[in-house]
Amino acid sequence: MRTNRPILPPISALRALEALDRLGSASAVADEMALTQSAVSRQLQTLEAHLGAELVSRDRKRLSLTKAGDDYVREIRPALSQIAQAALKLHIAPVGGTLNLAILPTFGMRWLVPRLPDFARLHPDITINMTTRLRPFSFVSEPFDAALHFGEPDWPGTDRLLLSMERVLPVCAPELLPQGVPESPRDLLKLPLLHIQTRLRAWQDWFRQMGVEHPHPLPGTVHDQFNTINQAALHGLGVALLPNYLVEQDLATGRLVAAFPDAVEAMDAYYLVWPREKSNDESLREFRHWLASQAQPEEALPR
Repeated sequence: MRTNRPILPPISALRALEALDRLGSASAVADEMALTQSAVSRQLQTLEAHLGAELVSRDRKRLSLTKAGDDYVREIRPALSQIAQAALKLHIAPVGGTLNLAILPTFGMRWLVPRLPDFARLHPDITINMTTRLRPFSFVSEPFDAALHFGEPDWPGTDRLLLSMERVLPVCAPELLPQGVPESPRDLLKLPLLHIQTRLRAWQDWFRQMGVEHPHPLPGTVHDQFNTINQAALHGLGVALLPNYLVEQDLATGRLVAAFPDAVEAMDAYYLVWPREKSNDESLREFRHWLASQAQPEEALPR
């Protein structure tokens, strides 16, 4: 007897279409899915045949989504993410809860991980999986339950917990200041400045707080995270604006010196953020309550 039931497209074909939209090329999709490009092409053709719609435009072997394909991906992406998260939870922790957390690299190494044994003692049934992310992302397309975030508390569709403000200090190698600390913060404009990708306006904000207006973009080299920018400062490549928490040891040993003496409070702060629809997730709720007890707003937390 024939039953009326929905015939779902192959999951692998749906994954290939979603990855093509996200990554932009068949070769990148093939790398992510561990397939050949021809296999990816067959997956997409199978999906189009299954749905009876043209989802992919093919121009000299370059693949891109049609308007119909783009609309379809927007519809299926949340479902694929939900399936992936459910599968991960069953695979990693068949008993008890799981929390998939996106962390900031230095925060994870210097602040969070040393405290996690306390959480594990209180909640031995909850497994925390951590992955580094430097920039905000869509919780719809990434399999995370929460994330550590530095910046404005404006991540769309999320609730947040304030963890800490941050104080920053301009530092450099001693040889960069042979005449000693400059008399005015404006004098730092004469020195090479080191920037960090995730805070490209940090120097402008610092100069503004110090009463120095500089409407034009500031020159200098850009680094991807604090570990690399700290090494650049240590090797005399320029002046870095770093959280004072991270440079205490290098200042104490004389490997770095303060290029201007006063640490100032950064414009942004550290937050734990999570999608509103996950607010009642038991594992996340327990972690959130524990993290609130660990947060020390008077301290600067590392990124």
